[in-house]
Amino acid sequence: MIRGIVFDMDGLMFDTERLVIKAWNFAGKQKGYNITEDIVVRTLGLNAENTRHIFLEQLGNDFDYDAIRRVRIDYVTDYIEKNGIPIKTGLTELLDFLKSNHYKMTVATSTDKEKAKYYFQKANISNYFDEIVCGDMIERGKPEPDIYLKASEIIGVSPDECIALEDSIMGILSAYRAGMKPVMIPDIVKPNGEISKILYANLPTLLDVIKLLNNQNKNL
Repeated sequence: MIRGIVFDMDGLMFDTERLVIKAWNFAGKQKGYNITEDIVVRTLGLNAENTRHIFLEQLGNDFDYDAIRRVRIDYVTDYIEKNGIPIKTGLTELLDFLKSNHYKMTVATSTDKEKAKYYFQKANISNYFDEIVCGDMIERGKPEPDIYLKASEIIGVSPDECIALEDSIMGILSAYRAGMKPVMIPDIVKPNGEISKILYANLPTLLDVIKLLNNQNKNL
C-alpha cells in the first residue's frame, strides 16, 4: 500500500533544469570557461558539493566554482523574478489530489532550503508541505539513500510504503537504495536499461501519478 509521496524538486516539480543549463553556460562565459550541456547534465540531482567535484574534474582544479556558481544563481533568480518559476505539467493537480486523499507528502531535494522555500513561495505551493528535506540538511547527497531515508522519517511512513517521484538518474538510485518505490518522470535525462529495471513506473507527467495511485487503490 502506498501511503507516502516524496517529491524531487528541480526538473520534477519545476522546469528549471533547462534554465540551469543556460545559466551555467552564461556564467562560464563570464569567466572564460565553456560549460557545456553535457557537463551540467552530469550534475543533475547532485548537491552543491558533488557538483563541485564534477566541475573540477571536467574543467580543472583552477576552476573557480564558488564565484561562477554565484553568477549562475543570480542568472536564475533574475529570470524567475522577471518571468515567474516554470511549473511542470500536473503539479498543482497532483498536490491537490494527494492532499484531498490524505497522503503523507514531502520533498527531498539536493538544493539548499533557502532556495527551495523561495521556489515554493514563487509557485504558491508552500502550504502543501509542513517540512521538507534539503541537500544542506544531510551529510551524503544523492545517489546515497540518506535524503530519502530522512524524508521517510519526517512523514512517518516506512520507505516501502512510499513512492519517490524523480527525474534524474541519481535521484532514482537514491530512492531505490532507501527502499522506496522509484517513479521516474523523465525531463532532460531518460532512463537507461539498468535504471529501467529498478523503476516502479516510468510516467510522462505528474498527472499520470494520479492515474497510477487510483489504479493501485483499485487493486487493493
